[in-house]
Amino acid sequence: MAATATPLETDLRIESTRPPRQGRPGLGRVLAWTALGLIMAVTLFPFYWMLRTAFSNGAFLATEPSNLLPVEPTMGAFERVFGLATTQEAQAQAGSGAAVNIGRYLLNSVVVATCITAGQVFFGALAAYAFARLRWPGRDAVFFLFLTALMVPPIFTQLPNFLLMRDLGLLNSYAAIVLPFFFMTPFAIFFLRQFFIGIPHEVEESARLDGAGPLRRFFSIILPMASGPLITLAILQYVQAWGEYFWPLLVGSEESVRVLTVGLGIFRAQTPQGSPDWAGLMAATLLAALPVLVLFAVFSRRIVDSIGFSGIK
Repeated sequence: MAATATPLETDLRIESTRPPRQGRPGLGRVLAWTALGLIMAVTLFPFYWMLRTAFSNGAFLATEPSNLLPVEPTMGAFERVFGLATTQEAQAQAGSGAAVNIGRYLLNSVVVATCITAGQVFFGALAAYAFARLRWPGRDAVFFLFLTALMVPPIFTQLPNFLLMRDLGLLNSYAAIVLPFFFMTPFAIFFLRQFFIGIPHEVEESARLDGAGPLRRFFSIILPMASGPLITLAILQYVQAWGEYFWPLLVGSEESVRVLTVGLGIFRAQTPQGSPDWAGLMAATLLAALPVLVLFAVFSRRIVDSIGFSGIK
């Protein structure tokens, strides 16, 4: 004879299946969201101020320095950056009137950043595979030596690299800007090595039994499985290469190889009326940052997931 549930047991069973009631948020949660909102506002305010200045008339910026809205809104700053404004129009809005080859600088930055990224990802993947999957004498000691290079400030290598580029006759060329960053870096090796270690050995073992050598296993098995981390590394290295300033300034002073960051510095140095063309400078900076912002907007989730999966905390 089947037992029948009492009304009390039935009510308790129904109550347990109901979703928990959402009460009012506690004080701690409210304070946490408030602090997060303040941090986001402080972080994003410089970008808003850059937009506000870029769309302002440079001749009137000093008259309303605390105004949160564009002062005498105009597109004149962007016209000056692209060379569409005449000398008289540029000077009327506190511009220098000098020509800025923004298209050439942008092309140079794309070429340099693309070459650096391609070299670092390819050679970094090869080195990371050797450290993670191959067994050879002194592997751990060499890897530790590579990691110690992360603690060396880059400025210490600028002078030796400059002397090397000068002796090779490569100054004022793409090669001089790209070569010191082209090959593997300690960060790239560490980043990819953490992922390669996590790949099960059985995946490679079956290919090895079929006669596949290390290079074939690397290109046929490891690289396809590491597409996510490789894309993440490429984005990170591209952003870093895009923002390089001192080294391209040191070895690429001619306009034919001048990158965008160096061009912005020269644009700022043009002071026709005693102060830089802040509106034009912010407009050029916005154009320079736009590709990087688009990359992060499109691949932000992939970057976070790959960094977490690679073990970087």
